[in-house]
Amino acid sequence: MSAKLGLSSPQVSTVRFFVATVLMLGLFRAWPGTLRTANRRLLAARGIFGGLAALLYFAALALIPAGQATLLNNTFPVVAVALSFLALGERPSWQLLLALALASAGVFLVLGGGQAHFSLGWGQLAGIASAFFGAAAITCVRALRADHNAPTVFFAFSLGGLAVSAPFSLGPWTAAPLAWLAALGAALVAFAAQLFMTEAYGALTVAEAAVWQQLTPMAGYLWALALLGERLSPLGAVGVVLGAAGVVYASVPVPRRRERPA
Repeated sequence: MSAKLGLSSPQVSTVRFFVATVLMLGLFRAWPGTLRTANRRLLAARGIFGGLAALLYFAALALIPAGQATLLNNTFPVVAVALSFLALGERPSWQLLLALALASAGVFLVLGGGQAHFSLGWGQLAGIASAFFGAAAITCVRALRADHNAPTVFFAFSLGGLAVSAPFSLGPWTAAPLAWLAALGAALVAFAAQLFMTEAYGALTVAEAAVWQQLTPMAGYLWALALLGERLSPLGAVGVVLGAAGVVYASVPVPRRRERPA
């Protein structure tokens, strides 16, 4: 999509992170004391991992079909659950694992149409790598949210993404207004989405958030239906239902057994 508009994948990523960095600097200037950098190493890791994940996802979008790139990238919640267990000791319940499996199956049916066939080319490798870097970034976010606010963590992501993307954006830039309008619109939407997501990780475990994040590709697919006139296949409809069922099941409280007095 970026190539059709005249901007390369690194250029789209650079615009996104530049806009986010400028907006965050404005926020810190308006509310002094908001920026808190207690753990700079972990903040740097969050920025670098997140920046690499975004850059590789854009690269996959430029090389393979959007549905396949999104499907590969969206395996990051599953990887993040395993990483959070190893690094943070977060043990997901069986209810959350089943809900994540349902939601992930729904994503596969929606984006893959039940007929996803993968060859292992550069685009597929970029999509897989983006998922692993994204999982590492999310694990860093969860660890940081214990003593860092969401704006600080998101600012680290913006700086890291800009540092990773800018060196690959040194070629000629288009002057087409439509390309810039699309890139700026995507940057503003991504800014809001990432800030809300970072805030959510202060209250949700990685496994809990992973289930909810599986709504992202399904929501994107529904937007495509509404705005681009794409048709919903029968398997896609089943996928939407499965994804919604997974999220609802994860939200149902599990009754706890009462402990008998000694």
